[in-house]
Amino acid sequence: MYINLDLQSTDPIYLQLRNQIVAGIAKKELALGERLPSVRSLAADIGINLHTVNKAYKQLKQEGFILIHRQKGVVINPEGIPQADEEYKHGLSKSLNTLIAESVCRGIEKEEFLKMCSSLYKEYELSEGDHNE
Repeated sequence: MYINLDLQSTDPIYLQLRNQIVAGIAKKELALGERLPSVRSLAADIGINLHTVNKAYKQLKQEGFILIHRQKGVVINPEGIPQADEEYKHGLSKSLNTLIAESVCRGIEKEEFLKMCSSLYKEYELSEGDHNE
């Protein structure tokens, strides 16, 4: 998996890294049980501070995407990613509410918003099919 960080973005680097790892898992570019580079190694490879990688890994661990073993290192959760519960769905609803409100304020019509969501969701469905053949 290729990590591409935008150092000019307003999004924090640790969050960009976290989001790209989650996308890699969703697109099946990273398999369950697959090892990720150590904090130090990944920081050196992409040229960022190791505390930034550590923060991204801590968040991924908290959310159940990865496990961190002293001997085995960092691995994608081999038991799978925890499924959405009510707490997750509530947070998702809050995030979507903000995105929809901003979109309405900026003049994006409902149909265009839904089309964008559908198109993006399809990218993940297609990548799932590509790896199951």
